[in-house]
Amino acid sequence: MDIGTAKPTLAEQAEVPHHLIDLVEPEESFSVADFQQEARAVLADHEGRRIIVVGGSGLHVRALLDPLEFPPHDPVVRETIDALPPDEARERLRAADGHAGEVLDLANPRRVQRALEILEITGLTPSGRAATHEARAVAAYEPFLSFAGFGIDAGESLGVRVADRTDAMVEAGFVAEVRSLAGRLGVTARSATGYAEFSAYVAGESGFDEAVGKTREATLALAKRQRTFFRRDPRIVWLDWHDDAAVRYDSFRAQLDKLGLWNS
Repeated sequence: MDIGTAKPTLAEQAEVPHHLIDLVEPEESFSVADFQQEARAVLADHEGRRIIVVGGSGLHVRALLDPLEFPPHDPVVRETIDALPPDEARERLRAADGHAGEVLDLANPRRVQRALEILEITGLTPSGRAATHEARAVAAYEPFLSFAGFGIDAGESLGVRVADRTDAMVEAGFVAEVRSLAGRLGVTARSATGYAEFSAYVAGESGFDEAVGKTREATLALAKRQRTFFRRDPRIVWLDWHDDAAVRYDSFRAQLDKLGLWNS
């Protein structure tokens, strides 16, 4: 999954040490909890050294830096819950926790199902989990380690950049890459933006132009969701993509100076 994930080239990986590249096979599931365990192990192995965390998934970044805890899964319990009609699942959750609607979007069936699964496995209600010290720290954006956060916003040029990125993927051989992975994409991999859309094209379920258009739309929607997620985090200093490089550098250095990290 080199092209569709914009994986660093071998030359780039040789120049700067990278971690969590080629970690699992496409067939394997890889949850946020799995990522948290692997990424925190990297931090522990490099204690005392500066590490740059790069990526667009807000939940994964917070899972690494903040005290998020992920309740366990049970496929048997989940299968039973998934069989419930959405209205019945919602009422069952309300019966167990009258305040669930205050901390959970009850209109989202997947979140209701997950809440019921956690309740069945651990006995913890949504409002009970929201009242924990860890949950309060997450809500207050209190990390368990110090970091300097920076976001780069492409602004109005985001749509153009997404379209260019999609075209570059195709030119680099993305269709051949997806075709070579047919039948190998597991739950996590086949939901990745681009792979889902072009898998349908490779399978003959859609046309090429449709796959390109849907990939652009899905990528743009994802980028906007990511931007909204990160914009809520008051710890992130935003740099405008269109600013002069010197202006971005000054903002970067000022933030590190503020945190006492520049000279160290």
